[in-house]
Amino acid sequence: MRHDILIAGASFAGIACAVAAARAGAQVAILERKRDAGERLHTTGIIVKDAIEAIEAIAPIPPAIVRAVSGVRLHAPGGGSLALDSPGYFFLATDTPAMMRWLADGAREAGAEVALGEAWAGGERTPGGWRSASRREARFLVGADGPASRVARDCGLGVNARFLFGAELEIRGATLAEPDRLHCFLDAKRARGYLGWAFAGVGVVQVGLASTLGQRPARRDEARAGVSPPREREWPLPDVDAFAKAMAPRIGLEGGTVSARRAGLIPVGGPVHPRAGDRVTLVGDAAGLVSPLTAGGIHTAIASGSRAGRAIAAALADDRGVRLVVDPPVPDFTAKRWLRRAYDLVQHDRLFDLAIGTGAFAAVAKRVFFHSR
Repeated sequence: MRHDILIAGASFAGIACAVAAARAGAQVAILERKRDAGERLHTTGIIVKDAIEAIEAIAPIPPAIVRAVSGVRLHAPGGGSLALDSPGYFFLATDTPAMMRWLADGAREAGAEVALGEAWAGGERTPGGWRSASRREARFLVGADGPASRVARDCGLGVNARFLFGAELEIRGATLAEPDRLHCFLDAKRARGYLGWAFAGVGVVQVGLASTLGQRPARRDEARAGVSPPREREWPLPDVDAFAKAMAPRIGLEGGTVSARRAGLIPVGGPVHPRAGDRVTLVGDAAGLVSPLTAGGIHTAIASGSRAGRAIAAALADDRGVRLVVDPPVPDFTAKRWLRRAYDLVQHDRLFDLAIGTGAFAAVAKRVFFHSR
């Protein structure tokens, strides 16, 4: 089987890349190891307002798979809280499995092949591109295969070296006292380096926690030698069950049973280097394109995937069979990387309790949650 572009991973970035490239006339195939695009997900599925337009460039989002959340309530460890609102701003909670299946359908409608149950399991260079272990040939390879990207390791590209580890529960049949707010918890003990969250999603309440706890990820030289970052089961999981029980009285979480669990790595070290080589490019989480401060990655994943898809299709239209490097510009997150370092240094429960009632803290928090790109 011959293609112009082979994409490893039916992620937000991979699908956006496939749609953009296919619409530009390229023959595209996505390889996805899962047999169902909506199974074993690692994302909470919260979409910031800025990302909605990018997603709807693929197709209008079906109303049945999203729910608007209009505000934020930020909780300090000692029990204080702060309500945050911004006129006209909202988040979309998603039925994430349904969202990923819908996006995969959108890629097919654009003309891309979506090969479920077929992973990128390594490959080899050919005179004009790549041949996968499953014998597919392509003129260009895109790694959209997540924070521990095998494409990056196989092709000698940069690897992510700093992570958060997140765990989340889906609780079906539960209710919240304020269902139209995203509840965020500052907690230096349970969520070192990040925070906890809870919100009423589509038919479920989602409760999660992320922290920097865990073993050291593989160094770049180890990655190039074929040593993978620790697998999820090798990381000590944040105790999301204890967290959900402890914070339930504060947000009126009542009833329900846990219907699903998810966990995964979140890269927060900024863009990897290099992101591209001869006829190979990384996008999304594989390229480290996640905000080091907020750990939000859906918006940048879609943007980077779409930009790369268009650029690769244009480059292949003038392909002369020589070395071909496509590395579209990406945000460098310089300020957010410094803010991440500062947050790691100052994170302290007592400090959070003192700050939660101040106007300065409210102004900073509103900028973090509601800023426009």
